[in-house]
Amino acid sequence: MWEFRSFSFWRAVFAEFFATMFYVFFGLGASLKWAAGPANVLHIALAFGLALATMVQSVGHVSGAHINPAVTFAFLLGSQMSLFRAVFYIAAQVLGAVAGAAVLYGVTPAAIRGNMALNTLHPGVSLGQATTVEIFLTLQFVLCIFATYDERRNGRLGSVALAIGFSLTLGHLFGMYYTGASMNPARSFAPAVLTRNFTNHWVYWVGPIIGGALGGLIYDFILFPRMRGLSERLSILKGARPAEPEGQQETTGEPIELKTQSL
Repeated sequence: MWEFRSFSFWRAVFAEFFATMFYVFFGLGASLKWAAGPANVLHIALAFGLALATMVQSVGHVSGAHINPAVTFAFLLGSQMSLFRAVFYIAAQVLGAVAGAAVLYGVTPAAIRGNMALNTLHPGVSLGQATTVEIFLTLQFVLCIFATYDERRNGRLGSVALAIGFSLTLGHLFGMYYTGASMNPARSFAPAVLTRNFTNHWVYWVGPIIGGALGGLIYDFILFPRMRGLSERLSILKGARPAEPEGQQETTGEPIELKTQSL
């Protein structure tokens, strides 16, 4: 396992932990209700979108800035990373989300802490409807990520970080009324652990995972197919070390599988 012995691999895993922790801390923190009345959806949507854009800008060149198990699963299905790396990324994201929520819980007055759980369905929304909404929200989000991260697009596309942040903002503007707009199982799992509220929690795993998988597959196999053979895809999934040009030493920079355009 060359990745296990690579410093850049562990740096990328830490980046996922670090970025997810800050994403959850700022996103959930901005969504806390400090006064009576309905939540300000625009305020929450912009907070999550800007938090993600900031983290993509900060660690995108280190780990690919997945910050979301659904995104990592989509890249795994598309044979753009090894199974070994995907497992560690998802573990780091979940732990980072819990760490961020725990810090937020610790600095928030007891009377406000109960508002941390955004994993709430509108009373008129069924479980099937909620799951479908999460699928569509995550599908458009992952589709945007695959398109903006695609190294085959040579033209300048503007800011990748802002494009992804706006995509997440769009999901919140629509989905907050239905499900709280998770699109990220780690983000939903963290407050559920601290508030001990797992009511209908499976929706926030099943919906984003299916939506992320569909988004990745639609982009990589229909919209802009990657011409890779089965043997090449299996090699990537197994974590085979890419061949280096003759005379070039191993660098400790960005992960080889996750090259993205300049942020």
